[in-house]
Amino acid sequence: MHDPPRERFEQVFGTHREAVLGYLLRRTGSSHDAADLLADTFLVAWRRLDEIPCGPETRPWLYGVARRVLANHRRGEGRRHALADRLRTELAESAVPGPEPEYGDSAAARVFRELPEQDRELLSLVAWEDLDTAQIAVVLGCSRNAVRIRLHRARKRFSKLLTQPSPATVRGEVSHEDV
Repeated sequence: MHDPPRERFEQVFGTHREAVLGYLLRRTGSSHDAADLLADTFLVAWRRLDEIPCGPETRPWLYGVARRVLANHRRGEGRRHALADRLRTELAESAVPGPEPEYGDSAAARVFRELPEQDRELLSLVAWEDLDTAQIAVVLGCSRNAVRIRLHRARKRFSKLLTQPSPATVRGEVSHEDV
């Protein structure tokens, strides 16, 4: 016989596992990393079972946990690869240009990749995860008003870049108000 906490966890896991896995797959590109991060996400959920909101707020809460787990993973990867990256940079004789976009690569996709990471994350939460501003606020750990403002600015930057004759890189052009 299962105790109530285990039943609650199994219900949350069964209902949201696929959505959280999709969230992680779209951000890692690696099924192996996504599976590991999914396990870490639900480990946090198990430990904080009493804090998981019920109903429609469960999924955004889990996305927020997954986002933080992914950030920790990326920081760890960064530390593990820092020395190798530095050595590659020092040993490189010349800069190698990045690959050309494949034919059929849409202007919107190219512009999206040029946006700052914060803008890409916001727009992805709306388009890929189908979240509203209240749910995004839960994921990002900020107010709904902050999400509305950031989302408006991200859409404006995206639109501006999309209408420019030749998209310019805007990485780093995030105002202090967006942070």
